[in-house]
Amino acid sequence: MDVGELLNYQPDRGAKRPRGEDSREESRSKQKTTGRDAGRVLVRSEPDSEEQTGGDGEKILQRLMDQDGEDPEGELVDESTVKKMILTFEKRSYKNQELRIKFPDNPEKFMEAELDLNDIIQEMHVIATIPELYHLLVELNAVHSLLGLLSHDNTDILNELTDIDTLHESEEGAEVLIDALLEGQVVALMVQNMERLDETVKEEADGVYNTLAVIENMAEFRPGLCTEAAQQGLMQWLLKRIKAKMPFDANKLYCSEILAILLQNNDKTRELLGEMDGIDVLLQQLSVFKRHNPATAEEQEMMENLFDALCSCLMLPANRDRFLRGEGLQLMNLMLREKKMSRVSALKVLDYGVIGPEGSDNCHKFVDILGLRTIFPLFMKTPKKMKKVGVSDKEHEEHVCSIIASMLRNLKGQQRSRLLSKFTENDCEKVDRLMELHFKYLEAVQLADKRIEGEKHDMVRRGEIIDDAMDDEFYLRRLDAGLFVLQLVCYIMVEICNAGVPQLQQRVHQILNLRGGSVKINENIVALQ
Repeated sequence: MDVGELLNYQPDRGAKRPRGEDSREESRSKQKTTGRDAGRVLVRSEPDSEEQTGGDGEKILQRLMDQDGEDPEGELVDESTVKKMILTFEKRSYKNQELRIKFPDNPEKFMEAELDLNDIIQEMHVIATIPELYHLLVELNAVHSLLGLLSHDNTDILNELTDIDTLHESEEGAEVLIDALLEGQVVALMVQNMERLDETVKEEADGVYNTLAVIENMAEFRPGLCTEAAQQGLMQWLLKRIKAKMPFDANKLYCSEILAILLQNNDKTRELLGEMDGIDVLLQQLSVFKRHNPATAEEQEMMENLFDALCSCLMLPANRDRFLRGEGLQLMNLMLREKKMSRVSALKVLDYGVIGPEGSDNCHKFVDILGLRTIFPLFMKTPKKMKKVGVSDKEHEEHVCSIIASMLRNLKGQQRSRLLSKFTENDCEKVDRLMELHFKYLEAVQLADKRIEGEKHDMVRRGEIIDDAMDDEFYLRRLDAGLFVLQLVCYIMVEICNAGVPQLQQRVHQILNLRGGSVKINENIVALQ
């Protein structure tokens, strides 16, 4: 029996979440409901012997294969049992490390210690069902040893200990554990571990996946750690992994998801990504989808994650210049013309790229690359395919109107004249479409206002107080009905009426008079922005 094979063999760990499946929740719920009793659960009793027997390879292999098939012996796990378990783990971990240092070139000498350590690690999985006892891991200094397991590919126990559902069961215990992990530079250690793993080996690819799951769990429980995690090498590793020339797999999808999480509402991580040329990485990865749709639902999810990450980055003004220099506008323009799945998200990215005063350069460049020929057909008619990919008419029309409004705010000189001339083409058909959108959303908002006023009247009659929180809720409902799109449309109407083109002003007034509207109402709606 080859010793190397014995050392590389790992038993099937039932508690480990298989990639691409949802079995983790099911197995966890079974663990909790069958054995929990006021912080006490059932666990298999294991002998505590650390004596190195030195048996032959066949017996050791049989022991590994049989350990998951043993019948549980009903020992209750409480605080004292967990303490004993942790101390045993510490001793076995120390012994394993000592023997590895002493006999680095002779695996037979530390094989039994390796197996003993593996046994106690399997027992410790039960601690993940008792988060109120997590403080013992910290008090008994077991966190440092747990972090040491990263070099042994034992990332699944950290995954279970940091499972988000478990963390929320005992906030106090979770806070103690997360603090200790961060103090031990857990993210830096995990990044170092992932860098040495070979993802062409299934077990090591699973190790990367479990490591990413630990990071996601901690980030979801404590969003503030995203900045620290990114600065400890995670951002650089994610970008490197995403652009690696490897077949698409679950790990690349997970990397795109973690990257999007790191960039949410965080200017520091957005700036860090920009400094690492991350905008170029995102654009290069997305360029694949300009003429080809994603092959699977998972690949489509990855594409959307990368688009979300790009949108987050563009909220930082400095990244808009990087987006411009990286020819991001040209790529989005091509995607909008090609009519593939990427068109929906490309429209959103374009909106983020041109908005505000910082989007002025992008607005001018978009006109220079003949972007008006792309955006106005989308303005004139909402594509039917948008609904197939889960985007409503309102979302599409909001992005298109926002882009046109941004250009009217930012464009100067010749580019502004080219934009205004678009509204005069074909007997002002674009003004007619603008007015169609105006009355569509005006009616929707008026209907929502009527319902809200009725609810307010009923609340006053019942003696209920309409506080700020309730006012905010009512305002969100008005936005959901289309108030923001209406404001954008009204802004465009006011801009083209004041642009010094009599033909446009006359057409707007003509349609308003026919439908009983007025420019004054539109100006009031714009003032609400």
